[in-house]
Formats: sequence, structure tokens, C-alpha cells
Amino acid sequence: MKINQFTLRSMIVILSLILIACEAPDTANVLYRGKPQKVGMDAERLKLIDEIIENAIRAEELPGAVLIVARKGAVIIRKSFGNSRIIPTIEPMTLENIFDMASITKPVATAASIMILVEQGKIRLVDPVSKYIPEYTPYYDEDGDGAPPIRLCHLLTHTSGLPPYTNAGALKEQYGEPCPEELIHQIATIVKQNPPGKHFAYSCLGFITLAEIIWRVSGMDIGEFSKKHIFEPLQMNSTMFLPAEEFLPRIAPTEVIDDIPLHGKVHDPLAQLMGGLSGNAGLFSSADDMAIFCQMMLNGGTYDGVRILSPLTVKAMTTVYPDLAFAGRGLGWDVNSAYASNMGDIFPKTSYGHTGFTGTSLVIDPETETFVILLSNRVHMPHGEVIALRSKIANIVAGSIVAP
Repeated sequence: MKINQFTLRSMIVILSLILIACEAPDTANVLYRGKPQKVGMDAERLKLIDEIIENAIRAEELPGAVLIVARKGAVIIRKSFGNSRIIPTIEPMTLENIFDMASITKPVATAASIMILVEQGKIRLVDPVSKYIPEYTPYYDEDGDGAPPIRLCHLLTHTSGLPPYTNAGALKEQYGEPCPEELIHQIATIVKQNPPGKHFAYSCLGFITLAEIIWRVSGMDIGEFSKKHIFEPLQMNSTMFLPAEEFLPRIAPTEVIDDIPLHGKVHDPLAQLMGGLSGNAGLFSSADDMAIFCQMMLNGGTYDGVRILSPLTVKAMTTVYPDLAFAGRGLGWDVNSAYASNMGDIFPKTSYGHTGFTGTSLVIDPETETFVILLSNRVHMPHGEVIALRSKIANIVAGSIVAP
């Protein structure tokens, strides 16, 4: 068979590409700085974000913020705004600032750790909570009959029947701070409001319970487990519970109490009772580290050659849990619940995310391969508010995607 010059040249090119692909390191899933137009985004539309953040700062809705927007692995916005501190002195916000992530602790640390234990075959989502915490009481109806047991999947989707919160002040007054054992007992025996699997009620108590189960199963607290299995492998070196003193200059302070801002101590009162090692709050992190985590999720559980979760686990966590679809929640992540306003009005239903009371927010959309990170310390302001701002930023980002 004769091979003409064109065919021979084509074969050489193809073989060369195969050899390059075999020899080149797999860096396609690692973040890099890119330009909006290269990933199908309109740079002019994205410029609208600066104005709405700066307007919110002028309106004293937040002291400042750090924003990262990325698509298809390209970081197209990485910018700080305003100040990290206004009391007692003014300090500018920087890209290196570390934030009290508040409830973003739930999906990033707690739910991810739980799912790692599921992948290891050490627990199941259908396991009753009482298997690990024997004193965990069920819901009792008006006739005194007990409902079926609360299961781990109920805790992850906020369908356990637990109340949203409990009186931290009363527990602190009675037992002092911290009092983790007393708080766990309080949650275990508290009167449940609904039978499990029948009603959605966002509950910090469920995620405090999940962190306790992580400790009882693995022998490691939530800080140790998430560090070993998530943050160290991903080299998220600015992500931790109980930040050491060396990190204090980078930490954005939160609420001002008696003219003194909380600084490096978790803002959430129940997490304080847990000594800062809690499943509902307590994680501190930077925007750059959160970007690594978000890209890991978009990559199906891997980043820079390190696998944290399997692709099927990521899918299970970030789609509505089928047996409890009415809640609109995935396993730790918000998909389509009443708390999902941070996803805005335009991103497709594939998007998921979470917010934190202190002013933090993540939005991730696998369909467009986009994520939006907005980190602020809005509780440092007397009347800080970022609910509308989160949604507006998400809408601008989604509206700037012109080549889906």
C-alpha cells in the first residue's frame, strides 16, 4: 500500500500528539489565571460586579470582601475590596485574608468527612444516629409513640426533625465554656419537632451531631480528620479549625462585643461551646484555598493528581437526595432549598452551594464549570447584610457566560 506525503505527515502529527499527551503531566484540572473571553465570558459584563460591591461597602452592609470567579479552570476575577477591620482601627482587605467560614464548615469539612467515611465502608447514610450515640432519642407523637430512628442522611439533608438551634447561653451559664459533652447530650435528648424524613428545617444541631460521629468512628475530631483527609492533601494551608497565633494577622475579625471584635475565635455560640471543633461552624479559610476546594468538586473529587472523593460521591453530595427530594438539599450542600438565594436567578438547576452567617458564600455550577466565592465578615458591621449582594453577583457572573 502506497502512503502519500500528506497521509504520512498526518500520521506523524497524530503520533506526536499521542506521545506528548502520554508524557505531559495532568495539569488540566489545576487552576490558572485566565482571561474571560478565553473561557466564553464577557469581560464588560463582569465589570459590573465592582460597582455593586463598592456600593454595598459604602452602604455599610459589609466592611469589605474577597471575590474569586473561575470558569473551566481559569481564575478570571481574584480581587479584594474595602477593609477587613474598621474597629478599633481600619485595616484594608487583602487577598491573603482568612475568614470565619461559619456554616460553610458544614459541606466543606463535615459532610466531606462523613462521605469519606462512607467511601471507606465505616458508616452508612442509612445508619441510625443511635448506633453511634445511644442516648439519641426519636420523635414522639402526641400519643407517646416513637417515630422511626433519625438516620445520618436525615442529618445531612436537614430533615431529622431536630430544632434549628438550642440555647447556648443557658448551657454556658450552667456548664461553662467549652462543654462539648453536655452539648452533645443536650442535642441527643432534646425534644424533636417532627418525625425524620417528613419536614425540612435547617439545623445546626444535626451537623454538630455528625462531627461527633466522625470522632466516635475515626478517633479523630473534625479538625484532625478534615486536615488529614482533605486540607493537607489539597495543600489548603490556610484552612483550619482553631487557627494558631501565627495566622491572626491575616484573620478578618467578626462581631464586635463590648468594643472588642472577635478575632480568630469562632463566631457561632454553639461552636464556641464545642471548643471551636464543631460540625456546624468553626472552619477558617482563605478565598484561594476555597478555590482549590471548589475546583476539586468540579473535577469530580480530584485536584492536581490528588483524589479526595470519588466522582459518584461528588454527584451524590451535590444533587437533590432522591429519598428526601422535598428538602431541596444534597448531602451537605444546598441545591434548591429556601436558603439557596446565593445561587441567583440565572445559573442552571445543576448549581449548588452554601452560605455562612458571617458573610461567606460558595456557588458552584458543574454545567458551566463555574464557581463564585464571596468571602466577607459582614458581622463586623452593626447591621451587616449580604443576602441580596450574593444573589446579584451570581446573576452578573451567570449573565456574563456568553459561550456556554
